[in-house]
Amino acid sequence: MKPNHLSLLLFCILLSTNVFSQDTPKSFSLQEAIDFAIENNRTSKNAARDIEAAKQQKWETTASGLPQIDAEIGYQNWLKQQVSLIPAEFFGGNPGEFAEVAFGTEQSVAATATLKQKIFDGSYLVGLQSAKVYLEISRNAKEKTDLEVRKAVINAYGNVLLAEESIKILERNLAVLEKNLDETTKIYENGLGEEESVEQLQITLSGIKSNLNNTNRLKDLSYQMFNITLGLDIDNQTVLSENLNTLATQHTVLSLLDAEENIEQIIDYKIAANDKVSKELLLKLEKSKALPTLDAFINGAYNGFSDKFTFTNNSQRWFGSSLFGVNMSVPIFSSGMRSAATQRARINLEKAEDDLTETEQKLKLQIASAKSDYRFAIEDYENKKQNLNLAERIEKKNQVKFFEGIASSFELRQAQTQLYTTQQEFLQAMLDVINNKAELETVLNEIPKN
Repeated sequence: MKPNHLSLLLFCILLSTNVFSQDTPKSFSLQEAIDFAIENNRTSKNAARDIEAAKQQKWETTASGLPQIDAEIGYQNWLKQQVSLIPAEFFGGNPGEFAEVAFGTEQSVAATATLKQKIFDGSYLVGLQSAKVYLEISRNAKEKTDLEVRKAVINAYGNVLLAEESIKILERNLAVLEKNLDETTKIYENGLGEEESVEQLQITLSGIKSNLNNTNRLKDLSYQMFNITLGLDIDNQTVLSENLNTLATQHTVLSLLDAEENIEQIIDYKIAANDKVSKELLLKLEKSKALPTLDAFINGAYNGFSDKFTFTNNSQRWFGSSLFGVNMSVPIFSSGMRSAATQRARINLEKAEDDLTETEQKLKLQIASAKSDYRFAIEDYENKKQNLNLAERIEKKNQVKFFEGIASSFELRQAQTQLYTTQQEFLQAMLDVINNKAELETVLNEIPKN
């Protein structure tokens, strides 16, 4: 085979492999979906970037108090030199007369390097503390984001499974109804039944078909929402490897209802505490503005002078100079501006302290509410499971009675409608167990370690 033909064949194989891998659906268990979203969800990634930005902000603040070196180089060319008037008698002239004199050369170059160092600045010290708090705030925000992303993934995963299970149930119901309708139609055509029986089944069948079509559309939307939550393309092909019943059983954890309520470790409390600390630092910052600041500097310079541009010549003379200095700035009087700013910062601190107390109280209520909802979801799940078994038995009995001529078509339809409603209630009860457990875990920061 010729080399160019071999290269073409290899290219086609690689291309087909790439296309195949893109079209292959990606399978996710619930935990795999959560782990994937923590790394790839766009909101979570931005929260991680905020942490990196906070680290850079911390170093930026720290570096502002470290030695700073600046360099300058300047070139000047007098197109017309400035003239000064000197008494003419200095040069042997008549008293009362002035001579026009131009000082210096027409061109000059100056190069200067300056080293600056803060010696004392209260605002800088507060800034260092603030940078640490800002980094802590960013980390807490990332933790909060991950908790919310985790809950969103669980909700999205459950919604997809709900749609999938609903479709399976509706398709089974549809098959049973079509069989019933076919048998009832034959009975009616043979003159052994009433037309109303056929019409009742047609009404029920029409409703099932409509629900099935709508649920199929909802399934597509659920998958798209799931993809967005994970950080995938909206039309990505994904497959869920777990089912609703298994997840509902796994998420029935009664011990979670007795979990310890450590309010200070809950992320919302830590965020409120961060806000209080930041307000304390702002108060310290306003107070520090009444303190003097002290800075030192040292510089070195070289200057060259000439009436022509000879600064690149080896013969050009350069004159060096050096200077050391210390500057102190002492705030004395601000017409009450600093005092007003300090009082405003103190008021904001008092507000933050009240907000922290309010957050603590709300969290206690939120935990109690989440536990109550989760307990009810578990109880409702068990109740709906029993109701489903009863509804299935009732529907089967009415089918037998209907075809034996004991029950009317209205009674059969009523039993079927009750069954369909109970089926959806059972699916929703399973989803509620999963979602309410996720909500309680989020409130408590009780995230299972996998």
